Amino acid sequence: MEKVNPQTDNLVFVVDDDPVVTSLVSARLETAGYRVRSYAYAEECIAAIGEELPDLIILDFWFMKEGQATMNGMEAYDEITKLAPEVPVIMLSAQEEGAVVLEFARKGIADYVIKDSELIENLQMSVKEVLER
Repeated sequence: MEKVNPQTDNLVFVVDDDPVVTSLVSARLETAGYRVRSYAYAEECIAAIGEELPDLIILDFWFMKEGQATMNGMEAYDEITKLAPEVPVIMLSAQEEGAVVLEFARKGIADYVIKDSELIENLQMSVKEVLER
């Protein structure tokens, strides 16, 4: 993953309850020189924003936590924008429904990346584009 600006030390929060996705995304970002903090659930990410403000958040849309209710990515996005409206969010999901993607756009999500076989490559382009804005 090409780093946007080698002179900066961008901090990226990666939030996904799938440890494989979190591990792959975090490893690629770290290899590219980004500082990364990983969280399994949105609530953890929101709590961390109070301690350290990231340059970008990569957020899963759907979280599963056995035996407990957890907020989804859209609810988390609403909370994030209250706390840190200047931080761009890239939403990850397997959702391909037009209505869901349109709702993401209406809310102001910086980008939407589908979890498919090209996830890492598409996310690489998205991170670069969003941080260059």
